[in-house]
Amino acid sequence: MTIKLTFLGGVGTVTGSKYLLEADGLRVLVDCGLFQGYKQLRLRNWEPLPVDPKTIDLVVLTHAHLDHSGYLPLLVKNGFDGQVVCTSGTRDLCEILLPDSGFLQEKDAEFANRHGFSKHHPALPLYSKRDAEISLKQLFPIDFYKEFDFRGKLKISFHGAGHILGAAIVRLTWQGLTVVFSGDLGRYEDAIMLDPSPVDHADYLLVESTYGNRHHEKTDPEDVLADAINRTAHRGGTILIPSFAVGRAQSLLFHLHRLKTTQRIPNLPIFLDSPMAVKATDVFGKHIGDHRLTASECDWSHNTVHYVKDVEESKALDWNRMPKVIISASGMATGGRVLHHLKHYGPDHRNMILFAGYQAGGTRGAAITSGAKSVKIHGAQVEIRAEVDNLHMLSAHADCDEIMRWLGQFDHAPKMAFITHGEADAADALRHRVESEFGWQCSVPYYREEVLLA
Repeated sequence: MTIKLTFLGGVGTVTGSKYLLEADGLRVLVDCGLFQGYKQLRLRNWEPLPVDPKTIDLVVLTHAHLDHSGYLPLLVKNGFDGQVVCTSGTRDLCEILLPDSGFLQEKDAEFANRHGFSKHHPALPLYSKRDAEISLKQLFPIDFYKEFDFRGKLKISFHGAGHILGAAIVRLTWQGLTVVFSGDLGRYEDAIMLDPSPVDHADYLLVESTYGNRHHEKTDPEDVLADAINRTAHRGGTILIPSFAVGRAQSLLFHLHRLKTTQRIPNLPIFLDSPMAVKATDVFGKHIGDHRLTASECDWSHNTVHYVKDVEESKALDWNRMPKVIISASGMATGGRVLHHLKHYGPDHRNMILFAGYQAGGTRGAAITSGAKSVKIHGAQVEIRAEVDNLHMLSAHADCDEIMRWLGQFDHAPKMAFITHGEADAADALRHRVESEFGWQCSVPYYREEVLLA
């Protein structure tokens, strides 16, 4: 049997993950992500999908982050009516992330129309909150490590990837031919997530390369956090942390709680200003065993952080002169409430903008961490005079050594390892390393490339 594999995203970039497999009369889409970052990538979200959604039989999600799941509402809106299989953790997080994505797109379009800074008249959302809610009805959860048989032709199993709650390594077996998707691999010895599960074989492998050419800092994140907070509080400033609502926000809360209880930082108020992050934090308590946290550790609201749910309360944070910590989505400053906080706190040198991980090219986060003196927000340039830093060590992605550690657990080489989900330099660096250290056949695929697997 021959499988046709088409790369519809997640190549040449860390966003837009979509991989189409066709064999034995089936069309299966692994991941269904939004393109983010550079405008030329974001425009792909508006282009017709190269395959008619009505002809796709099944969607398999590795995890809930929008660069892997965020296109799903549009796929359903355009005619896909099949099952979307995922882990229960991914299902629960998608119930939060996808409607929020639609809501934010509606609000951004409304804001653009009200203030007249969009080139489109009227500006429209890619999809609505209602579209997202409709798509959720097609999610079908499967337990980790349980084999799911689809139409007697395809066997699917999910293996823990670490990274975020519910994230999975996917193994697909078609008439004895096995294709493994790493999804986004997590860290080893992470503070809150479990280690990536070992995989011993695959005929073909797709492995991410987000940090394929980089090592994570070995610095203790609590040392860096304590130093940043103490330094900023001393000069009367506020620490603004743009954070991914799922995974990163919970990791930050864990470390901040420890810093407070050990009195390494002042008793500053800490605000979690993201309804999505608040809901995601609550989901952790429903999945004890899928991460390292205990039930009591999952309830930070009682002694560490104040949950901000009301829009007016969020606005009031910008007029509160007291030194404080604000954790707000999104993690790359691409949208959400954090943009309003950046407009307020960015121009003041007393404040700190503390990013918490990878910043994809073309995002505001990438521009700010690269030293941009101003960024465009809501149609206007905003000066950045605040101190800027990045907690790289908090990344939820495996670095190059950790990826190699995971690959080193294979019993034998796959026929081909496709290096995906990385900027060009990161993907090629990992390709070279895998070829030279393991002797594997590797390929860095390009957008819309088609490959026959046999």
